[in-house]
Amino acid sequence: MVKPVATVSVVPKLPQALSRLSELAYNMRFAWDHETYTLFRRMDPELWETTNHNPVAVLGRVSQERLDALQSDPAFMAHLEHVCEAFDQYMQSKSTWFSERYKGETIPRVAYFSMEFGLTECFQNYSGGLGVLSGDHLKSASDLGLPLIGVGLLYQEGYFQQYLNADGWQQELYPINDYANLPVYAEKDANGDILKISVELPGRKLYARVWRVQVGRVPLYLLDTNLDDNREDDRSLTDRLYGGDRRTRIRQEIVLGIGGIRLLEALNLRPDVCHMNEGHSAFLNLERIRIMMRERSLNFYQAKEIVSAGSVFTLHTPVPAGLERFGYDLIDEHFTDYMKELGLSRDQFINLGRENMGTYELFSMSMMALDMSYGANGVAKLHGVVSRDMWKGVYPGLPVEEVPIGSVTNGIHVQTWVSREMGTLLDRYLNPAWRTQEWRPDVWEGIGSVPDSELWRTHSRRRERLVAFCRERLKKQLSQRGASQSEINAMNEVLNPDALTIGFARRFATYKRATMIFSDLERMRPLVKDENRPVQFIFAGKAHPHDNEGKAFIREIVRIANMEDFRHSIVFLENYDMNVARYLVQGCDVWLNNPRRPKEASGTSGMKCIYNGGLNFSTLDGWWDEAYNSEVGWAIGNGEEYPESMNAEHDRIESEAFYNVLEKDLLPKFYDRGRDALPREWIGMMKNGIRELAPYFTTHRMVQEYTETYYMPNFERIVKMTQPDLQPALEYVSWRQNVRNNWRGLQIKSVQVNTNEATVGSNAQITAYIALGTLKPEDVCVQLYYGSLNTRGDIINGKTLDMTLDKDNGDGVHIFKAVHRYTGAGDLGFSVRVLPQHAFMHTLFQPNLITWA
Repeated sequence: MVKPVATVSVVPKLPQALSRLSELAYNMRFAWDHETYTLFRRMDPELWETTNHNPVAVLGRVSQERLDALQSDPAFMAHLEHVCEAFDQYMQSKSTWFSERYKGETIPRVAYFSMEFGLTECFQNYSGGLGVLSGDHLKSASDLGLPLIGVGLLYQEGYFQQYLNADGWQQELYPINDYANLPVYAEKDANGDILKISVELPGRKLYARVWRVQVGRVPLYLLDTNLDDNREDDRSLTDRLYGGDRRTRIRQEIVLGIGGIRLLEALNLRPDVCHMNEGHSAFLNLERIRIMMRERSLNFYQAKEIVSAGSVFTLHTPVPAGLERFGYDLIDEHFTDYMKELGLSRDQFINLGRENMGTYELFSMSMMALDMSYGANGVAKLHGVVSRDMWKGVYPGLPVEEVPIGSVTNGIHVQTWVSREMGTLLDRYLNPAWRTQEWRPDVWEGIGSVPDSELWRTHSRRRERLVAFCRERLKKQLSQRGASQSEINAMNEVLNPDALTIGFARRFATYKRATMIFSDLERMRPLVKDENRPVQFIFAGKAHPHDNEGKAFIREIVRIANMEDFRHSIVFLENYDMNVARYLVQGCDVWLNNPRRPKEASGTSGMKCIYNGGLNFSTLDGWWDEAYNSEVGWAIGNGEEYPESMNAEHDRIESEAFYNVLEKDLLPKFYDRGRDALPREWIGMMKNGIRELAPYFTTHRMVQEYTETYYMPNFERIVKMTQPDLQPALEYVSWRQNVRNNWRGLQIKSVQVNTNEATVGSNAQITAYIALGTLKPEDVCVQLYYGSLNTRGDIINGKTLDMTLDKDNGDGVHIFKAVHRYTGAGDLGFSVRVLPQHAFMHTLFQPNLITWA
């Protein structure tokens, strides 16, 4: 290798008339604006495809002759002018959802941290669903006008490119990302030099360069350690997403969390609220605390309370084994000096993330994120339930349903995923607000006015495009493996553009059971070979490089797809990415998802089908558990859950259910046609799905929910705590310490219910005698807890009623009372509990103090 003595950055030379193409290319809005996308494709359709839809690469490679021809083409120039006008209107608009909703209020700055961001296929900085969700979050934040900033890492090799060997076994390639030809640019400091930040690693500093990606109105900043300033092993730290050993992972997360806050400080963009998308970035709060301690002369626990009030944590993992944890040896190696700077002993630092694993302990990033957040949520209603059960040990003495972990169901960025054809159809019949205010149910009511024939024809056209795309993709796959020309030509007969098409594409984790439907090939064979009512399956997805069980699933599907009876009806597409996903969700009739409940946190791929007229067929897990009804799709099973020991039986039962529904409902609905050759009942379900589900499963609604439930309440709390000075916050921290120190002195002396028999409609008076010790009545919330009884005499599905202070007995005992009205017959149980309360607490359960009668 020869090191250069100088480097030169070569940029495209655009004619003046085309100069704004560069501005359009460096804003990711092209990924969801069909007109901008079409403009770049129009420049050179073949180049657009070979660059994987990368406008920056197109501008760098298109010939000067072609550029000269374009500026002389009136049609192209008119198209460019139209796109630029729309772009300017979008970027400069002062009328957004956020500006209207919070008119006249102080505006917070929200920083959204994620390990990966999936924005478009040419920018391979994501592995799957988490990254695509992060990208859609930024896009909706831009559309809604949120004052949000994204923070992540920039990977030299991204995740990995997948190809299969002749045996169907997954192989991995790691091509190098060429930043000079991607819609990303190096951020500069005030002197015009490349902006760098540093974090401390054992015995040295690690430097990272700051890159910027513009996502509509929202900036995304990414850190990259591939710098000459770093030693060789440190340069490769940000090479791969989810690669390397545990030491690599903790260092990546130090760069993301601590380095991410330092880059915002360097840009003078200090956030008011930080949103941690999963626990990877949880170290960020340590850095925020360190800065506040230094600037405001606070101790760790004072700063921690203020910082936590401006933090939000989203959990994505319903499987404990998938959580990010580190051994204490790695904590000692990387944080010994940092602990001292925070004024913490080793034990105090480890307590921030200590998780007991039974026979050993680990440092849990999720545990630390929970402890340092005023607001935590799962990503679907069912996932919220699973998360509360998963983390109930953090809140001893609290009924599991009251564990303070909520849920914000995921969504998708509609304009990214809806097909151009479907969008054009909806433009003709729906309120134009469907493109900008898709959370409004009324804008989707117009789907009823869309002629069945037009909706069916539009969807069928996308199915035809999907089949054509699959055939070309399969030809390339075979060609790369060195297949004969006759084998390659045979791909022209694979799949039927008129057949019921079922898609399955996702990460090949074993709990997602990609091969479950092939448990009975004898039952499958006549279904795919039926000349009158055929069904066909398209599979795609990657297994983690170290997941051999997931790779075995892929090989099994490829083996079946190569069987003579299945070779025309079952295909596996290599190297699943956002482009493949777009074709699939826009062209499949049915989206199949069959994870073992309740291991799917949410899932979003099936949501993308909704807006393209696709229907879902899934186990009742993740988002489908709350979306399903028989008018909009199909369920596999009835939401049953089985122990791990019954996995084989579980798979057998649900495989049988899959076949029964497919044979008895899906196929008849799809193929039963009237004289006009339209499947009217099927089309009715397509319309029901759009009408009922489209307003909800969008990131516009999701980001609004985060804003109204977490971002703004947390910001308003921070303002009250810290302005005009820190005194309210310091008093609150002091109050919390006092309550914690004196809680043991609190006793519930007795509870009296005025009768043990009552009639429906009558009232019960409950009186509690409570010795508060040194605490005051205003320090506590006394609650009546009541509910029906199970066979063991325990209260189930309990409800609460705040009790009111009646009087002070004068002997240190306070009397609290409540009145309960009996609304139904049956045995009812009562209890009383005392919790601390303060205006700055986001939940009564926050300090982990609770006393029961």
